[in-house]
Amino acid sequence: MSLLSISTSDHITTLTLNRPETMNALGADGDGTEFVAACDAINVDPDVRCVILTGAGKGFSAGGDIKAMRDRIGNFGGNPVEIANGYRNNIHQILRALYGLRVPLIAAVNGAAIGLGCDLACLADIRIASDRAKFGVTFLKLGIIPGDGGTWVLPRVIGEARAAELFYTGDVIDAAKALDWGLVSHVVEGDALIAEAQAMATKIAAMPPHALRQTKNLLRQGRSITYDTALELAANTQALMHHTEDHIEGVDALIEKRAPDFKGA
Repeated sequence: MSLLSISTSDHITTLTLNRPETMNALGADGDGTEFVAACDAINVDPDVRCVILTGAGKGFSAGGDIKAMRDRIGNFGGNPVEIANGYRNNIHQILRALYGLRVPLIAAVNGAAIGLGCDLACLADIRIASDRAKFGVTFLKLGIIPGDGGTWVLPRVIGEARAAELFYTGDVIDAAKALDWGLVSHVVEGDALIAEAQAMATKIAAMPPHALRQTKNLLRQGRSITYDTALELAANTQALMHHTEDHIEGVDALIEKRAPDFKGA
């Protein structure tokens, strides 16, 4: 069964995890390939300026399929080498594809985001939560370790001590605490979640697309380079932006006291 429902409108692509009967559990054969195809298509489409990731039904994503773990099938079957390859060649493909998106990603967390589901949300640039959302990285309760890159991404979002608390205790926190801890930027009523995400995506999509993608790239590069290298990268990138028509449009619009109309040129 296909995992993703995909729609695009007004420069915004919405990816909806579409397995509501399993709380959008992940890890079935082909899930990684499907995510890679969707994200690759977004990256090469100059018309797409922002992506929203959400879940169908009551949950964002419950993470890995617990029944598949119990029955030792799919990604969770075979010997240790086969299981490791299952992570690399399927589950980790989902994560790499999302991390590799060149346009801003908003996670609209409509319900429980647990384990791998929480990791997916943390890969977004911005997270907006329904007041019904919950977050947890409950791997240790299953006798396994965080196997989806969460030990890299979660501390970068909420700090190492709070990430350690969630990993070591297996606690699940509600939307209010997620907001207090900086895990999400906004909490809204459930019925208003998608409209709120779309409003933010629309604001982002109104920005000049070349500069938008380059700004995300600079943010990502900043995680692993020195300040001097960041300045040099910024200088070279900025020089290119000064030669775009969108830069001229932005300057003209400011001087003329009107809204700019960025074309991606």
